[in-house]
Amino acid sequence: MERLIEKLIYRSRWVLAPIYLGLSLAVVALTVKFFQELSHLLLDIWVLKEAEMILIVLSLVDISMVGGLLIMVMMSGYENFVSRLDVDEGEEKLGWLGTMDSSSLKAKIAASIVAISSIHLLKMFMEVQNIDNTKLMWYVIIHMTFVVSAFLMGYLDTKVKK
Repeated sequence: MERLIEKLIYRSRWVLAPIYLGLSLAVVALTVKFFQELSHLLLDIWVLKEAEMILIVLSLVDISMVGGLLIMVMMSGYENFVSRLDVDEGEEKLGWLGTMDSSSLKAKIAASIVAISSIHLLKMFMEVQNIDNTKLMWYVIIHMTFVVSAFLMGYLDTKVKK
């Protein structure tokens, strides 16, 4: 009975596989949104003010960072919690694939969240004349919470590894 329960628990990791596959659909959705924003930029380039153009470019950077984060979570999560990815010998292999454990993945996710939050905060600062001071203050507080959390997670992780 114990052996059967252990096998079921071990094999239940495959329940995560459709979730990681679903993340690839989210990457497709982000790609569509990226090209929608890019078309706004290119079609309106002659009438956009510099600040508006910078906001669209920041949105493009933001979308690409979220996409990269999704790929990292999808592939590393699958490798760490489901099964190794079998990449054929002649096929291109990502340098970080197979080297990221759950601890380093957590640190990369935290750093990505801080970077994404930084872009959002920069967008808010570029529209500061249209944003209520209280709302802006909360954006800064939330961003600083992400920064401090990422720093503390990294610091605690180095202490645990020692």
